Amino acid sequence: MICRNAAIALVALAGLALTVAHERDAGAQQETLYRADFGEGLPEGWKKGVAVLDGLPEGVAGAVGAEPGGDIESNHQWVDGHFTVAEGLHLNFRATFSNPQWYQLFIFCKQRGPDAAAMNLYEYKPPVDAGAAGEWQVVSAPLSEFRATTGPNQGQAPLPGEVCWTYFWGFQGRDLGMLVDLVWVTEGAPASTPAPAVRSDARGLEGPTWAFEPPRDEFSPAALFDLRLLNEKIAGQSGFVRRSDDGNDFVLGDGTPARFWAVNTSAYNKHPLFPAPDLARHARFLAKRGINMVRVHANVTPEAGDLSSINPGERDNLWRTVAAMKPEGIYTTFSPYWAASSRVKPEMGVLDTGGEVGNHGLLFFDPALQAAYKSWLKQILAEPNPHTGIPLSQDPALAIIQLQNEDSLLFWTSQGIKGTAGAELRRQFAEFLKRKYGSLDGALAAWQGTTIEGDEPAAGRMGLYIIWELTQEREGAGRNQRCADQMQFFTQTMRDFNAMMGDYLREDLGCKQLINAGNWRTADNVRMLDAERYSYGANEVMAVNRYYTGVHQGQHQGWAIVSGDVFTDDSVLLQPRELPVTAKQVNGHPFIIPESSWVPPLGYQSEGPFLIAAYQSLNGVDAYYWFATGEEDWRQPSSANGYLPSLGKWVCHTPMLMGQWPAAALMYRMGYIQRGSPAVHERRSLENLWRRTMPIIAEDAGYDPNRDTGDIAVESNVKGGVDPLAYLVGPVIVDYDANPGASEVVDLGAYIDPGARTVSSITGELKLDYGQGVCTLNAPKAQGVTGFLGQGRSFRLGEVLIESTNDYATVLVVAMDDRPLSESRKVLVQVGTVERPTGWKTSPATVKVGDSTREGEKIVNFGAAPWQIVEADVTVSVANSFLTKATVLDPNGMPAGEILLENAGNMQRLRFPPDALYTVLE
Repeated sequence: MICRNAAIALVALAGLALTVAHERDAGAQQETLYRADFGEGLPEGWKKGVAVLDGLPEGVAGAVGAEPGGDIESNHQWVDGHFTVAEGLHLNFRATFSNPQWYQLFIFCKQRGPDAAAMNLYEYKPPVDAGAAGEWQVVSAPLSEFRATTGPNQGQAPLPGEVCWTYFWGFQGRDLGMLVDLVWVTEGAPASTPAPAVRSDARGLEGPTWAFEPPRDEFSPAALFDLRLLNEKIAGQSGFVRRSDDGNDFVLGDGTPARFWAVNTSAYNKHPLFPAPDLARHARFLAKRGINMVRVHANVTPEAGDLSSINPGERDNLWRTVAAMKPEGIYTTFSPYWAASSRVKPEMGVLDTGGEVGNHGLLFFDPALQAAYKSWLKQILAEPNPHTGIPLSQDPALAIIQLQNEDSLLFWTSQGIKGTAGAELRRQFAEFLKRKYGSLDGALAAWQGTTIEGDEPAAGRMGLYIIWELTQEREGAGRNQRCADQMQFFTQTMRDFNAMMGDYLREDLGCKQLINAGNWRTADNVRMLDAERYSYGANEVMAVNRYYTGVHQGQHQGWAIVSGDVFTDDSVLLQPRELPVTAKQVNGHPFIIPESSWVPPLGYQSEGPFLIAAYQSLNGVDAYYWFATGEEDWRQPSSANGYLPSLGKWVCHTPMLMGQWPAAALMYRMGYIQRGSPAVHERRSLENLWRRTMPIIAEDAGYDPNRDTGDIAVESNVKGGVDPLAYLVGPVIVDYDANPGASEVVDLGAYIDPGARTVSSITGELKLDYGQGVCTLNAPKAQGVTGFLGQGRSFRLGEVLIESTNDYATVLVVAMDDRPLSESRKVLVQVGTVERPTGWKTSPATVKVGDSTREGEKIVNFGAAPWQIVEADVTVSVANSFLTKATVLDPNGMPAGEILLENAGNMQRLRFPPDALYTVLE
């Protein structure tokens, strides 16, 4: 993915949003002597700060905020001042803080006129309410309480008759996230103006909440869970990760089956405003919560100059990450190249695509870029890693190399390849046709004379349809054959590149890692995705990036969440086709999801780890990588880029995602949930792929706000084909270059009930009620429920009874000792509800989606740290006579006190604590 970072535009509008007036408020008996607001930007000559005009609550047209590490300072009125000091004045301002801390308010005063005689700097320290993060408040500073820190009046209050020629807020280089929307001076009484209006229909979390403020994890051996024990002592200690004998799964070097609970990390980066994360501690923190694989998605391309050089900082980030993760038993996946962020330019020697699509598609066919790419990989993989002493090519802690991220000739971007790159692609198409037909005349004959713009047979170039043409049904045998040939050419070009790079990595660099060619989708997943996956077949591992998200609309929707955004809060339990692990897997290849998450501002997130662990197990998906973490440990609500007042969007190290990993990762990695036999086994011929013949089942596309038009994924399954809910019954697999007539589908009617809106797994362990939005897991060693539990509903599973009055919650009961729950001596009970930042407020909104509308929410206030979590109202009973003690845990797994475990007949009954995530029964 993905364009995650952006900087605020510094706005310097000349419109003067300042008035000096004498306004009388009879009720408060106060007179306004000066007023400045920022609804049209910053007043002319404003000295320090940036205008913020978007993402503000209703009633706030504009505000001023501090630049990184800076202060906020007004414009200067040197001669006459903004106002004249008198008895009984108050300097008032309306502000909000995302990170409330002490700060200073200063006024510079002097005698009226052009001279600087008797200039004094006066200071006031406003009171700070640390619990009011994200809330707008009015501060009234009596001038009588200011004291001069410099000048002849040192230690005294401002003198009547002085004029204030400037005022400013000082933060001592700290980021308080302060926004000021109004400044005014009153005489006779403090300010009576209220804080900005919040809509009367605004609402926050329903029900009581508790603040998530975990202590620093010291990794004490007294912790009652620590999934570090599931990892090897050192990643790669028995050799390189490889494929199982049938090719479908991962095994460690010694042949032990391997399942990877993974995450994307960029904790090697240092933000300008924050300390650098401790990578070693970061690795330990992840391992404790079940992680045994990380992905480093780097941009190794040179910033300028020599095309064959690399960005050494990005290489060192990778080297340091592998070295830090390895001692914690965590493997690394390396993603070296993404066309969207590639910095190479035509003047560096690569072909010019014409500027419309940047470098997309270029790596598959530009010899100069391919040669440079090999040079980059050689410098990264073949040179010794100074942090381990061995090159990555020989380090089994590096498990998977991805050739490129999110690019394909079968995606929409290919139709924007023009310029010299377009000419070269047309030349290579002509060469392909000569090999296939013997000559270009032979190709034209096969096409029954069909010609298009760009055909230049005399120059050795043949035109290419835009990719849209390949998504359509067309009449005419000649035209259809030409489309089929172009489809074959695009696919074979990508496969040939993947094969070439596999040979280079193996034979030239000596790499023993598994290779994944790509992770993207196509312009039409029904007609093209199988061809995309076929192109990956030159290497070992199949992949796709696929997120779950609702509609989110706003100025920064691709990377940040701000007030004023609108969104839909959708649970995947009600639209199960969008579950990210519902993937068509190619027989003989492990399958991974290198990027995925339940993307904020979704509130229904606690279902994510439960469902991924459950259906990843059922379908045999071998690794799922959460996106993303960049901090050392937890992330509290904070700015998306450190500067813009906002919330980060692409984050997973939060209580309802990472906080729900331990039980989910444990049951997935321990194999507590059965893998199903195939629900669908499709066979497809290569000719089917070239002609874009309908498969019997396809894979829905997912949605990426940075790459897709519209606001939601377009459903892409086969009309009249196999019910796409088959993905929730069992694995859907496919073979290529095979007989389509040999495809097999189980009797899905035994598992899918359209009337009841339920689907059961082929193993009998999972049942999804997508009408009510509830999924249950009932396996011998792991049981639970997630979704809209309703008021007072109970769920009886094998050995577990779950009762709850929470409208929405996720409950998992998992054995920690590999025994059935009826016999286990140590059981983890994990509960998640809904989290939101402190001060989070939304109001009902109508969201336009295409030509229709949906009911959604508008963010009135995006809030601030810490997370607030809806209290759990959950009772769990377990039929296990061995269990006699219940210990509530803090977010680090440390004992926080014993709670009652009541004997209820043949069951042990636990009233789960309302303000916790975990309890252990022993």
